Amino acid sequence: MKHIKAFAIKFVATFVLLYLILAGVQAITFGDVFLISLVLGSIAYLLGDLFLLPRTSNTVAALADFGLAFILIYFMTDGMTDGGTYLIRSILAALALMVFELFFHRYVVRDILPNRSNKRKAPANLQYQTEASEQIHPEFPTKLTDEFHMKNRDKE
Repeated sequence: MKHIKAFAIKFVATFVLLYLILAGVQAITFGDVFLISLVLGSIAYLLGDLFLLPRTSNTVAALADFGLAFILIYFMTDGMTDGGTYLIRSILAALALMVFELFFHRYVVRDILPNRSNKRKAPANLQYQTEASEQIHPEFPTKLTDEFHMKNRDKE
């Protein structure tokens, strides 16, 4: 039931954003926006939210959603219309969906994927050790000779 609710939220938000951005195009109808939202929402939910998000971070998953959204919107609008280029509208729609996905991923991590915590745990046993010597400024000879080594062999 949690997945159905999350998919419904994603579908409605995707549909509203795409309809607002793509509504100015004459050849794209309400049904076309509905179909694009359904295809994009289902693929992005399965690949981005359930597969990629648990394995990576919110930012990586949102960037992947941007790429997927741009490719699907661009090619689906190209196939549904008379062949006009909708590059700028596709980029704007993908950016709007990416911003939505940044917030939606927080909801998914918190409520849908309870096994993944958003906080990273620090190692429990941190024992740092350093080395110290008595000679802070070692003496370096200007000329390496046997006499110097014979004189300082006890110090080594």
